[in-house]
Parts: sequence; structure tokens; C-alpha cells
Amino acid sequence: MRYIEEYRKPEFQKKIIQYIQKSVNLLKDKINLMEVCGTHTMVIGRYGIRKLMPERINLLSGPGCPVCVTPTSYIDIAIELSKRDDVIITTFGDMMKVPGSYSSLEKERANGGKIIVIYSPYDALEISKKYFDKNIIFLSVGFETTIPSIAQTIKIAKRDGVKNFFILSGNKLIPPALEFLLKEKSSKIDGFICPGHVSVIIGEEPYRFISEKFNIPCVISGFEPFDVLYSIYLILQAIIRKQPKVINEYKRAVKKSGNKKAREIIYEVFDVCDSEWRGIGVIENSGLKLKDKYKEFDVGIKFNIEMKNKEGNKGCLCGKILKGEKTPFDCPLFGKKCNPENPVGPCMVSSEGTCAAYYKYERK
Repeated sequence: MRYIEEYRKPEFQKKIIQYIQKSVNLLKDKINLMEVCGTHTMVIGRYGIRKLMPERINLLSGPGCPVCVTPTSYIDIAIELSKRDDVIITTFGDMMKVPGSYSSLEKERANGGKIIVIYSPYDALEISKKYFDKNIIFLSVGFETTIPSIAQTIKIAKRDGVKNFFILSGNKLIPPALEFLLKEKSSKIDGFICPGHVSVIIGEEPYRFISEKFNIPCVISGFEPFDVLYSIYLILQAIIRKQPKVINEYKRAVKKSGNKKAREIIYEVFDVCDSEWRGIGVIENSGLKLKDKYKEFDVGIKFNIEMKNKEGNKGCLCGKILKGEKTPFDCPLFGKKCNPENPVGPCMVSSEGTCAAYYKYERK
């Protein structure tokens, strides 16, 4: 198909649903497919794709939202820093309601905390030039999609000799998280719908271990309803033919090699490190820290802070939901104590969180 309108034609979607049903009839067991992108989660909910699936296809939602996997300790540190007279916190808007162990950035700002919502890391750098007597801290949270712009901003700060700009790094990498899930004994995943945005940066190769090491297929998918449906069909065909491999359904945006220049910028500024994922735990080689050359922008060194693991809210099942072990409907807090206006767990906070998607589109 050549034009985006073609991906939205009902006749094409009806056809691919028929193909999915025929494919399922060739399989004996129940199939668990996990999407690893919050945008895919919203598409599945918005267009009722879960309800269109045959009974033996179970669509799971994975840790595909960077806000949702930001640990409690990270939020607590940001809150404590916001209370300092010499600090201004800058952050993307979707971080504001994420609950820490005792508060949130939104609540702290209402109480007078110096917290500014921005739309680009470069906005934070501009603020540092305006408020030269303050330490401007950017809450650096995101997957491979947003990391290149953060790295480039740090390079500009270095070039311009900026001395009052810092980041609190909470950036995370998707492939190590997928490997972690596949190693989990409690997880039963037969195929992945891989994130299109992330894949624009990293390409196809980083997913190769999924088929070669774990013998299951994965499909890099676009974000139209037809993209998701077709990706499900491609996974089923790979299972039927016993040909697990990496399939790029989103070729109109994702190149096999990804964006080499973007990756070069990332690893010019950052080194890989272990990182804590909220509700999941520490995942090896899944995070990023500043290289020694750029350590001057590390807020942890500037203020001598460290993140310590803290328990989340009792009764919240976000951790199990992020691993595909539970759904929001299994959580006793969902839609009751926990809702978008009063989120208890991070999956309800982000507009791309699993609980937010279920609440908006799939509540009975």
C-alpha cells in the first residue's frame, strides 16, 4: 500500500481479520502476543482490536511506556531536588502525575515547587541560559526514540560552556527488557509486536536474539489499525511455518539498519549501564549513564545523590501488568481507587499506559 488512507480502509481490515481466523484454525494452543509500545496499546484499545481476536489469541501489554517504568526512587529524588532554592526542575508533562513513594511532581508544584513543563530537552537548556543563577535539572526519561535529542542537547551545552544545566538520567533501552521478559519463568510469550518509533532508531538487528535465542517471531509494526492486525497475522504465519524471525512490517518508516547517525550521537554521550524498571526490578544493560567526558552534566555528581529501591503502592499490580502476567481488570484498584484523575500506579498516569488505555477504551 502506498498511501496512509489505504491503511484505514475497513475492507482491508475485515480481510486481514479473516486471515487471522484461518491462521488460528491451524493452531492447537493458545497464543500469547505482547505489544511493547504504548502507542500500540492505545491503538488496540481505541479500535477494539482485542475484541476482534479469536478466543485463542491473547494480546498482552508489555513495558512499552517509559513513564510507566520510571522507578519510585527517581520521582522521590526529583521531588527532593525541586525543594532546593537553587534548583528548577524541567520535565515532560507526562511525568507530572507519576506517583513517588509519598507525592508527585504535580502536587509539589501546586505546593510551590519550582517545576516547569517543557516540550524538548533543548527548552531546558534555554531556561538554564535565562536563569543563570539557578541549577536547571532536566528529567531525562525516555526510550531510544527520544534519547538522541537529549544527547544532542548535552553536546550543545558542552560546546557552549553551560555550567548550570544537568540531567537526572532515567533513559532506558528496549531490547534488554524483551530479553528479560523471555527469561522470566512466569512469562509465556509466543511473539512480540515490536515498537515502530524505537525501531526507527535501532533498526532490525537488535531484535535478532528473539528468534535466534528464544525461537519466537517478532514483527516491527506501524501504528494504523491495519498495521497491528497485519503484524498479528505475520506472527501467526511464522508460528505455523515454524520460521521464527524478525519481520519489518513498518518498512515505510523503519530501515533495516535504523538511524546510524542517531545511534552514534547516543553512544558518543552515554554508556550502557544496569537500570531499575518500576515494578519489574533491575535489568542488566538496560539503562544509560553519561560518559566521563560529559559527567559535568550529571546531577547525581553535582548533588551527590543516589537512587535507592523503594516499594510501590500496596495492591497496585502495575509490575505484573508490565510483564504481561496480569491485566488491569485483575487489579482490585483499577477504576475504583485508581483512575486517571487519581492514579495510584504508573500504568494509569501516562496517556500510553496500559491501565489508562483499558480505562479509556475497554472498561465494561
